[in-house]
Amino acid sequence: MFFARCRAVAKCVLANQSFYRFSTVYFNSRHFVRKMYTYTERGGQDTQEYHGFFSGSNGYISPMHDIPLYADSPNKVFNMVVEIPRWTNAKMEINLASSLNPMKQDIKKGKLRYVNNVFPYHGYIWNYGALPQTWEDPQVVDADTRCKGDGDPIDVCEIGTMVAKRGEVKQVKILGVMALIDEGETDWKVLAIDVKDPLASKMNDIGDVDKHMPGLLKATHEWFKIYKVPTGKPENEFAFGGQAKDQAFAFKVIADCNQHWSKMMGNAQAPQNLSCSNTTLNNASTITTADAQKIVEQVPATGTPGTVSASVDEWHYVKQT
Repeated sequence: MFFARCRAVAKCVLANQSFYRFSTVYFNSRHFVRKMYTYTERGGQDTQEYHGFFSGSNGYISPMHDIPLYADSPNKVFNMVVEIPRWTNAKMEINLASSLNPMKQDIKKGKLRYVNNVFPYHGYIWNYGALPQTWEDPQVVDADTRCKGDGDPIDVCEIGTMVAKRGEVKQVKILGVMALIDEGETDWKVLAIDVKDPLASKMNDIGDVDKHMPGLLKATHEWFKIYKVPTGKPENEFAFGGQAKDQAFAFKVIADCNQHWSKMMGNAQAPQNLSCSNTTLNNASTITTADAQKIVEQVPATGTPGTVSASVDEWHYVKQT
């Protein structure tokens, strides 16, 4: 396995092996490091056996529980776990039910899930992921949306210029938030930008998005409204008439969901289908690094990649109401 340390972005080929170079990043097609976190893939790509595990300086960790919400609390810089790079279709997610919460592909009706291309959008139109140490409590009715949470960490749309890598841990600046109502549940969509992006210094609140990226907020609203229609679902609804709320509102949402996570982690019994296993928090759900290693080794290190149907690349056309 070959690794290279680089200071500029590039794609290279050495000994017939492709690898990617990033500033302070080690990467090849199966394994890369950004800052203090490593993402290791096990099992075959595009199969139900695929798992992506995260590790820190002392061994394997949970991306949900062990990666801190804040990368730099005084300056309001947050960690974001990238699940789905821009323009891709595979519906990857931090799997809450599995020990150590590895990255896995969502399964629906026994099949791997791929989001449809709804014209003119191809796959996800941002780098999509989650804020660690947040949880939208399904037992709590939000005062603004009047709906309960969806039981997941807060989703993040990173709108910067670079296409991220699956499993990357980005440091982001929060700009605002939309409130999607997905099948009767609150599903917050935070809008953020990588702090290293060339536009980051100019983007300080939600109004700056329209100023520097005209059309993106409108496209984001439309994407979330119609993306499930090709599967037979109705258009999604929004709180606040679909308006994106500002940075201050987003900070409040994040703080509330961080409190929901903290309270959940302090409960004697974890919610159903949510593993609280971690290796750094020193609570009742903390496991040893040796036990974490055993969990990872239960998944085959390699596997035959699955076959992706050509239908994943098809266009779907939606007449909006």
